[in-house]
Amino acid sequence: EDRRKRIILIAGPSSSGKTSFSHRLSVQLKTYGLTPHPIAVDNYFRDRELAPRDEKGNYNFEALECVDVELFNDHMLKLLAGEEVALPRYNFALGKQELGRGGRLKLAFDDILVIEGIHCLNGRMTYRLPADCRYRIYISALTQLNVDEHNRIPTTDGRLIRRIVRDARTRGYTAQNTIAQWNSVRRGEEENIFPYQESADVVFNSALIYELSVLKSYAEPLLFSVPRDCPEYQEAKRLLKFFDYFLPVASEDIPRNSLLREFIGGSLFPVG
Repeated sequence: EDRRKRIILIAGPSSSGKTSFSHRLSVQLKTYGLTPHPIAVDNYFRDRELAPRDEKGNYNFEALECVDVELFNDHMLKLLAGEEVALPRYNFALGKQELGRGGRLKLAFDDILVIEGIHCLNGRMTYRLPADCRYRIYISALTQLNVDEHNRIPTTDGRLIRRIVRDARTRGYTAQNTIAQWNSVRRGEEENIFPYQESADVVFNSALIYELSVLKSYAEPLLFSVPRDCPEYQEAKRLLKFFDYFLPVASEDIPRNSLLREFIGGSLFPVG
């Protein structure tokens, strides 16, 4: 046990379960007598109109420039120094950062920051924070299932399905919206997340062997609603055919602390 590690940084690609993982880890740390404080980097997003654009003129939400890095580092340094900080909260519906709406926080001497976000392993994100205080975790949903002896279920399909279900529930997106954004998300992962995974101190796999059977009942109606005449229809059709391999499993028996609850709802944790 290294008491110098006061900052736990959790990174991973979209829909890998970073938020639930940060809260479950915090519960585990409490059993060791520590006091963790989960913090989502998403709450440090700049106002939407300040986000950079890609070559097509669309917002590039995966870029580090979407995050108010200076404010984040300033707040984390103040917390480590024992000062009280008014945390921001990002309003996704309005695309606005709401300063002070995330509550006030002050650390005791042995308290630990548990910080999660896609950029957490990028040194530019935490450039002012002391290196010897950091413990870095990489999480991804590394699918464990094969369709047959020759065809593995792609990890990206599992994450896309998770995201379709969560986006519909928490952001009011259609499956068409989420599928349309997916190439941009994947490109952002290649640029901003995967290059830093080797710097992690430990790697966790968040895939659950039964999750696609549970997600089936949530995802199929969303995918069936994608219009036939739109560019996203073929991808929706492919995912629907993919679900033919799975029998549905009811969600009632899924524990409320399960990482899967981040996507289907009903979580014990504040995961949106």
